[in-house]
Amino acid sequence: MKKISFYSLFLFLIILSSCKKDNTSVLPTDIKAITNPPIVVSPVAPPTAATDSTMLMGNPSNATANEADFSNYLMKEGYYSVSYNRDLGRSNWVSWHVVTTDYGSVARQDDFRVNPNLPSSWYGVTPSSFSPYVFDKGHMCPSADRTSSIEANSSTFLMTNIVAQAPNNNQRTWANLENYCRDSLVNRLGNELYIISGVYGEGGIGNNGVVTNTLDNGRVSVPAYLWKVIVVLKNGNNDLNRVANNTRVISVVMPNDNNIGSDWRSYRTSVDFIEQATGYDVLSKVSTAIQSVIEARVDNQ
Repeated sequence: MKKISFYSLFLFLIILSSCKKDNTSVLPTDIKAITNPPIVVSPVAPPTAATDSTMLMGNPSNATANEADFSNYLMKEGYYSVSYNRDLGRSNWVSWHVVTTDYGSVARQDDFRVNPNLPSSWYGVTPSSFSPYVFDKGHMCPSADRTSSIEANSSTFLMTNIVAQAPNNNQRTWANLENYCRDSLVNRLGNELYIISGVYGEGGIGNNGVVTNTLDNGRVSVPAYLWKVIVVLKNGNNDLNRVANNTRVISVVMPNDNNIGSDWRSYRTSVDFIEQATGYDVLSKVSTAIQSVIEARVDNQ
């Protein structure tokens, strides 16, 4: 048997010791990476083609994507559609569809920002357009209706979806109606909703108690009224053809006034009234015979 010299044995022990040291320094990092992998959130891409379109019930003002149609410019943002008015710096109306899968656990992103899809020559309304604080940056399509993904929620903070809204209107009366739609109509009763929301007129009363017509040196018009039409359907398919004479339609018009009452039901009206005030055909894709019934009725449920 070949003898191992003391020197060889000494070198062997040094190498063995250094290998053990390397292992103990690397191993914990590897284990951590395996047992606690980084969380990667993949946003859901906005729908490009779907049976239940955001404009299934119609295009109220016949908005177009033609830049020359600057007072009625159509912007399809995937999660909702907008008729935008360049010179008023606000939407005319916003239309969207809500089902239970639109609700998730994504946090409110609060990333208010200029819409990059506006024509490059147009003024982009910014969050600072609402300074000093008198009116809320009020959502048309609400943030809480789009919590299925980060991208969906973030899309609602584009300033083309925002109007100058009296704080008590936005945070109380308008919010109460939004919560009723989510909590009662969709989650509890199992409905899906088609919602068209808009504004008209000029001159609102914010938290300073003064009638204000415009913000941002005249670039952003403050609306006098906010309106909303909600078509309520049981979850299902072939939605447009399921709208009938007995379909529930909730319509409201609220003054953009900080002195507004808290009960949204006090502001119910008919679709016909909203169409007379705005000149729009709100449910234009619904058959005219059914429109004549459901648009004349004021909800009382």
